[in-house]
Amino acid sequence: MKNQINLLPEDIPTKWYNVLTDIPQPLPPPKDPDDGPSRIESLPKLLIGECLKQEFCTERWVDIPEGLIELYLRAGRPRPLFRAEALERELQTPAQLYYKGEFFSPTGSHKVNTALAQAYYARQEGYERLTTETGAGQWGTALAYAASLVGLKCTIFWVRAVYNWKTSRRNFMRLLGAEVYPSPSDQTDVGRALFNKNPRHPGSLGIAISEGLEDSQKNPEAIYCLGSVLNHVLLHQTIIGLETKRQFEKIGTYPDIMTSCLGGGSNFGGFILPFVPDVVNGGKKVRFIAAQSKAAPNLQGEYRYDFADHAEITPLLKMYTLGHKVEMAPIKGDGLRYHGCSPIISSLRHLGFIETVAYPSDEKYVFDRARLFIQTEGYLPAPESAYSIACAIDEALKCKETGESKIIAFNISGHGFMDMVGYQEVLKL
Repeated sequence: MKNQINLLPEDIPTKWYNVLTDIPQPLPPPKDPDDGPSRIESLPKLLIGECLKQEFCTERWVDIPEGLIELYLRAGRPRPLFRAEALERELQTPAQLYYKGEFFSPTGSHKVNTALAQAYYARQEGYERLTTETGAGQWGTALAYAASLVGLKCTIFWVRAVYNWKTSRRNFMRLLGAEVYPSPSDQTDVGRALFNKNPRHPGSLGIAISEGLEDSQKNPEAIYCLGSVLNHVLLHQTIIGLETKRQFEKIGTYPDIMTSCLGGGSNFGGFILPFVPDVVNGGKKVRFIAAQSKAAPNLQGEYRYDFADHAEITPLLKMYTLGHKVEMAPIKGDGLRYHGCSPIISSLRHLGFIETVAYPSDEKYVFDRARLFIQTEGYLPAPESAYSIACAIDEALKCKETGESKIIAFNISGHGFMDMVGYQEVLKL
């Protein structure tokens, strides 16, 4: 069997899959807090119009515009699925390991899938500038890339702790034409208040989201874009799982276990959601495992309504959360350091369809697993993707103990070429 399963350009999905039509219970809707102005009424001012429609879409399949498909092809879709035969041999496991290569991306991650969609719709609706946050930097880079391709300006508020050490990615964003500020910044009211109180504040995704929202609210030519959590973001990312499903069909097999890293939920959701109806409605038995950090194990938090941002600009979302004001220590896989999880993933977790594992926040365990992957498969994963690899290896070793030959699929959501300082520090290279 070939160790690389490819699709042709004409095989690219032309529709996204909307899992809301197949979740056994209706998704709890966003709501307003008891006090203050209505956040629900402000949504049309916060989000791109087409994305807001998709947020509450009731159709199972959503057409991908032809112009966007052209951008996807330009960005290298479809992406390959690999059989990790060398890793299997090293582990001496009867399991079969397959990984999706989302690192084959112009900016190095899966984030391009929704960045291109949001930039495309924003340009159609007449906006001139995009604002956003970023944690690990992958989302900020992806939106800067997408904005550049469609001719828009871009402003990025980057979690300060990561901004300070990822100089190459910061320069990459600026090379693409974006303005990049460390968050908390001096550019917004919420940022200045936190920065003046503590100039060394490490920042968080919740704070950076608040800054991006505030910036767009004060400038009518600008619109905010979110890289994870919301329904329309996961919708756009289902292109990953739809391709993966076709690739497994091509070789006549089906996964028993699917895993990927999870912060807000975009890459994990995009990977597994097209397989969910087979489990909910079709009788398939698949274990969906979210790999997280103990620095932010949001799927092990409380299932309740909470804000998606620090400054409480967003509506309340029903999700697993650690609390929107929680302080979390920075990690190298900082894209996983978010207080809440996507309402869709949270609902599936609450209904018993998703498992979670949280790895030590010193990250040595997951980076050691990533080193084994690098030395056998030859690809350098992003720090966040190291969690996906660790979980896949752990499950493969369990198969070694039991003698079971399970099919394990995992997503490599991004490459780590701009993250070597993190590997160096954790692994003492």
